[in-house]
Amino acid sequence: MTLSLTVLGCDGSYAGPGGAGSGYLVRADGRTLWLDAGPGTLGPLQLEVALADLDAVFVTHEHPDHAADLEGLAVALRFGSPRPSLPVYGPAGVRERLSALAAESLAFEVVEDGDVLELPDQQGRGGVRLSLSRTDHGPETLAVRVDATSAALGYSGDSGPDWSLEALGPGLDLALCEATWTAANEGVAQHLSARQAGCAAAAAGVGELVLTHRWPTIPPEAVRREGEAAFGRPVHLARAGAHYLIGGTRAR
Repeated sequence: MTLSLTVLGCDGSYAGPGGAGSGYLVRADGRTLWLDAGPGTLGPLQLEVALADLDAVFVTHEHPDHAADLEGLAVALRFGSPRPSLPVYGPAGVRERLSALAAESLAFEVVEDGDVLELPDQQGRGGVRLSLSRTDHGPETLAVRVDATSAALGYSGDSGPDWSLEALGPGLDLALCEATWTAANEGVAQHLSARQAGCAAAAAGVGELVLTHRWPTIPPEAVRREGEAAFGRPVHLARAGAHYLIGGTRAR
């Protein structure tokens, strides 16, 4: 049994040249989970998995850079890829922003802080657990912990500094944490700097740290250096197409 993460898009708040919003494919014990559906991530998703083979979608919050491609997914499922209802989970704000077509086409389930979900496969079997924690962000935003047989993954979604990866519990083998900018920009909005992300990961005792959601004009190496200094050891910078095998993590 394995747990892996593939980056579909990772730009912060808007897509930089050739980039895409937040979106990740998680494979966990034979299940496939699309984690955040930012603009430009539906295409790369289909290079990894057929839409008919997705087991679920989880969207952390309603901002378009995390949720916009739900609309394209709804069109594809409604008219081009008939399949049984695809479970889509997220806060109430995500459902409220869906178009009428998407609301009719997606089997959306509202989830909240503290909820624990069993991620089903298409035969309805559970075994992979999602645990949710509300972060420090403008609209209701839910960080998620994914527990599979072999390892655990934590994803921050978007957050300000009044939330920490520690809220997802101990034993995270890999944390995917937003690091929108560097310390010079702290306080501009409810987002984490690389320094804050590194400190949060160190406090949570995570095994590996992947920094994501970088503001497109901030130099990647500045984010990396600041994150590593705070974390106390090397970090990964998310990039589209990167793949991480979690638990004995290796990246390619």
